[in-house]
Amino acid sequence: MNGNMKVHGHFNGLKTVFLFGLMWAIIMLIWWLTGASEDTLGVYLVIGVASTFVSYWFSDRIAIASMGARHVSEQEAPELYRIVRELSAKAGKPMPRIYIAPTMSPNAFATGRNEHHAAVCCTQGILQILNERELRGVLGHELMHVYNHDILTSAIASAMATVITYLGYALMYFGGGDDDDRDSGPLGFLGIILCTILAPIGASLIQLAISRTREYDADEDGSKLTGDPEALASALYKISYGVKECPMQATAGNQSTAAMMIESPFSEEGFQKLFSTHPPTSDRISRLMQMAHEMHGVAAAMPNETPQVLYRQTAQPVYSQYRR
Repeated sequence: MNGNMKVHGHFNGLKTVFLFGLMWAIIMLIWWLTGASEDTLGVYLVIGVASTFVSYWFSDRIAIASMGARHVSEQEAPELYRIVRELSAKAGKPMPRIYIAPTMSPNAFATGRNEHHAAVCCTQGILQILNERELRGVLGHELMHVYNHDILTSAIASAMATVITYLGYALMYFGGGDDDDRDSGPLGFLGIILCTILAPIGASLIQLAISRTREYDADEDGSKLTGDPEALASALYKISYGVKECPMQATAGNQSTAAMMIESPFSEEGFQKLFSTHPPTSDRISRLMQMAHEMHGVAAAMPNETPQVLYRQTAQPVYSQYRR
């Protein structure tokens, strides 16, 4: 499998350079809007250097921490380990670390700067609503994000979105204008506008820079890895339904990590869909069903059952509940 694996680079090296440049531009813009004082220039330069370093070296830890996820042992989640080990071996790649996030909203994502520093995280919710075959389809998708080198760009974009969002909040407190009248003048007003509107949009645009095409490619390549496009289609159907019934509560942390997840974890309506980092689930399912038809030579049936979504919150994750 490893010798025949098709890798979609997605120009990730160029995108990473672009993202770093964009982050520096936004940081310096915020410095200018907060008065462009020489006294504070050093502070913003330190912020930029620190953000660049942290985004690259600790992007996986930031994403994991934003979800409150915990590293699990093979004794705690034996079937999850078995699936990931099987697929990693089939691809001829190292096995990533495995985490589980204690949220009932069904989702999963991969993170890390390379194949040797990768991690796969599943939520407790996704383990409860998917059967083993569907979970295998999801993990195949996430592993292909690792092998397509998507995760470095995605993780950096997510970390930067967090930094930019928090820096945008600084404009509300520092505004612009003179030191004696910091909240007055057009720059002070502009600072508030940018804080409340443009900073979150800028963070979203950074996430959009990683391109929706990576999800289609991970769907296709993950299905080739598992040999079962229908399983991923069924999983996406259940996840989409589960997210609608039990969406995540948006925080600054998980809003940034959302772009890395297999499905947007929030309820997206109207204008929000314009900034969605994921293609429509119905389109992804249609592509997978067509792929299944081409792979197996028989017409595949679209999923139509209503998934059972569990709302019960537990103090500790119940890892065995996905064994069906």
